[in-house]
Order: sequence, then C-alpha cells, then structure tokens
Amino acid sequence: MTTHTEIPYGGWSRTHHLSNGLIELIATADVGPRLIRLGFVGGPNLFAEFPAHMGQTGGEAWRIYGGHRLWHAPEAHPRTYAPDNSPITAEYLPGGLRLIQPTEASTGIQKEMDIFMAAETAEVRVVHRLRNHNQWGVELAPWALSVMAPGGTAVIPLPPRGSHADNLLPNTHLNLWAYTNMADPRWTWGEDVVLLRQDRAATRPQKLGLACSPGWAAYANHGQLFVVRFAHHPHAIYPDGGSSAEFFTDADMLELETLGPLGQLAPGTAVEHTETWTLFADVPAIQTVADVAAHVRPLVEQG
Repeated sequence: MTTHTEIPYGGWSRTHHLSNGLIELIATADVGPRLIRLGFVGGPNLFAEFPAHMGQTGGEAWRIYGGHRLWHAPEAHPRTYAPDNSPITAEYLPGGLRLIQPTEASTGIQKEMDIFMAAETAEVRVVHRLRNHNQWGVELAPWALSVMAPGGTAVIPLPPRGSHADNLLPNTHLNLWAYTNMADPRWTWGEDVVLLRQDRAATRPQKLGLACSPGWAAYANHGQLFVVRFAHHPHAIYPDGGSSAEFFTDADMLELETLGPLGQLAPGTAVEHTETWTLFADVPAIQTVADVAAHVRPLVEQG
C-alpha cells in the first residue's frame, strides 16, 4: 500500500513523501515540479542533489536543484530555462500525486506531473504533461530529465543489430553535440550498447542523443539499477536530429533524458509523455558490455 505524508526535506518546509514500504519518493512543493529523491527505503538517493541549491526558493535565476524535472524541447535560451522556483499545487490521486506548476510567464506553458507508485513493487509511473495557455500554437516536445547521482554508469541500448546481407540501409541514428568526444574514456562503444560513465574528475561534459527504439535506458550506481521505460514512436519526428533519448554528463552528475515527439501544441490543449521507473537492488557494478549482458538485460527483460 502506498502511503503519503507531508514532510520537510533538504531545507524546504513542504515536500510530499510517497512510499510503499519498499521504495520511497520525495516531491518538492515549495518549488518545482521536482522529484528530488528516489530510492529504496533507507537507502541512498539515486537522484543527484545540489547542496548549493537545496532549500532555496524564489528569484529569477534557474537552479538545477537535482532530481527529476520536466522541460520542453528544443533547448533554447531563455525558453527552456524558465525558473521553477515558485510554490506549486499538489493534488492527491489514488496511489499517487499530481503536481501542477503555475503557467510559465515567459512561455505560456504549464507543467504537470502525475506520479503513481506501485503498491508492492519497486516501480513508479510518471506522466508528464504540458499545457498551452497561449492564444497561439507552440512547437515543442515534452522532455523528461532525471539527474542521477554521481559515480554510476548509464546503459544506452542500440537498435537491433543485423547482417550486411540483410541490412543495406542504416537503422541507427546517433546525434553528437559540438563538445562530444567519442575518444573520451567515459564512453564504452559496444555492438548493441553504449556505456557512459560519470566521473567526478571530468573536465568537460559529454552528450549523446539517439532514436532509442528499444524504449529503455538504465543507470547503475550504489549496487542498484534504475531502469526507465518510455515509448519510442518510429514514424514520429523528434527534436535534436531525431532523438527520443539523450544522455549528458559532467563532473557533478549524469542525466537520463527521454523525449516525446515534436509537434504543434494547439492553444488550450495538452500533450503527455510517460516514463515508467523500475529499481533493482544487489546489482553488480556495470563496467563492461559483458556486464550489461549478464546483469542488466535479464532485469530489463523480466520487467
């Protein structure tokens, strides 16, 4: 059974704590919408927290805070960086919670998250919603970003592999940013998977986007595995060169990012993008492609 309590956390006086006795999640209410903590009860936070920003409210500067957030793509200044520093509304749902941000003054877009925690398993479903309160249509894509705690490794599955004889056309589209360095040692390039390791000693960021047709990605840290599942629509248009998933890291954290299709959002309408999160405990460190085959894919497939 999922319980809900309101507690102070991280310097904020109002946060919402959801737990089913196995896992717990904390959503901020003084700012947001942000899901600032996720983990097994009593265990480490799988999400990153930024101490310099924890507990702060108000102001016009965008703060990363940490945790999980909702943006709308494509990324641009100042649109993407509308601050989420104000109080939000929280509504109780059966087995969950709805978080509603005031309409962004600079964009006319309102952000919502519906969070549902499974009653007995380590699973959370998050429905991300963007509403257009402008008098005109806006081209955008919903963009969900999980800021993961440092020290782990992202697992990025590639589309199914094949033979030269049977596959004359490409089936994999990777998008690189101007600062992406494929020779950086944080990358491991395998046949059917790419690994991206977070390194606290890093001196430059890395980023990769792709049309992620498998519809999942993962992050291994603290002996645990965080798996995010999402819909990839093969005939849809996605932002950033066709990316339905993106992965960014620097010295502080690693982001798992999933995106919905790019489209024109008409006035007075909303678009949704859903992620399902599953947590697994007692997972060995993921350092090689062989580790993925042995310890990640069996868990993804059983889910």
